[in-house]
Amino acid sequence: MIDNLKAMIDEAMHRLESVASLEDAENLRVKILGKKGELTEMMKSMKDMAPEQRKEFGAVANEARTRIEKTISDKMDYFRELKKQAEFAAETIDVTEPGIVTPLGAKHLISITIDEISRVFMDMGFSVAEGPEVETVFNNFDALNAGPNHPARDITDTFYITDDVLLRTQTSSVQVRTLLAKKPPIKVIAPGRCFRCDTPDATHSPMFHQVEGLVVGEGITMADLKGVLDSFAKQMFGPDSRTKFRPHHFPFTEPSAEMDVSCFKCGGAGCNICKGSGWIEILGCGMVHPNVLKVGGIDTEKYTGFAFGMGVERIAMLKYGVDDIRLLYENDIRFIRQFK
Repeated sequence: MIDNLKAMIDEAMHRLESVASLEDAENLRVKILGKKGELTEMMKSMKDMAPEQRKEFGAVANEARTRIEKTISDKMDYFRELKKQAEFAAETIDVTEPGIVTPLGAKHLISITIDEISRVFMDMGFSVAEGPEVETVFNNFDALNAGPNHPARDITDTFYITDDVLLRTQTSSVQVRTLLAKKPPIKVIAPGRCFRCDTPDATHSPMFHQVEGLVVGEGITMADLKGVLDSFAKQMFGPDSRTKFRPHHFPFTEPSAEMDVSCFKCGGAGCNICKGSGWIEILGCGMVHPNVLKVGGIDTEKYTGFAFGMGVERIAMLKYGVDDIRLLYENDIRFIRQFK
């Protein structure tokens, strides 16, 4: 039996020398040292041997197991290292190879216009205020002196969620929140999204954007309003821009006006943009109505203020020559990239 064991060991070592892969080494390990392996089976015969023979056989068998296990382990480590090196070689990155250029996106024209408008007013000392798009009827209408019979409160003009909650129709609601939260002097603009029950066409959309402005302080007059908005027009549309104010009516301002700016395409000579008049209407404005100031607990004998509001889409369309408001919402990247 000893001779058979030694012969099996020599054969096993010979086969280990010719192992060519990690898989072959594992298969040979199972074949020699597994539960039904050659060495394991031979060691099971020890129970039938005489004690002296069993001792000698066991010593040779244990030494052989240790030797074979070590040889197989070394072989496996060798093949694992080869595999690792092959994987590293396959994953090597050539840092000198030109990379893949990822195209950058373009800012949307509405965002561009809001940023431009905000920059002009922030340069004049205004801060930016924000408010929720889902508003109360009080903040959207009542506090702005728009009574129960005001046409804008009709269900055909406004998106109501409940009787007391709606999608804001103007960012003037942020002015109310500012009056309730702060004390004069106040100087803020409120850009944001608004909603009205309009049928989409070239100039109307049920969703649009506004920038509202509010100034409250001591000694504020219509002259301050005209000066601020004239400066805005010159910075937004060019230093040669001229402005004029036409009387109008808004429930939350008194007196109220609409402001026109000289056509920045024809310089006032008349063209298709200004419809031959030389002027373009861009916003509404006026002195804050005392009833609105009283909502914020402001002393109307001591403080006055002015407010204004403009449609962002209208400004963008006029300034950049867009003839259909729906283009701003189609998300056509070809359109958006024109303003990159």
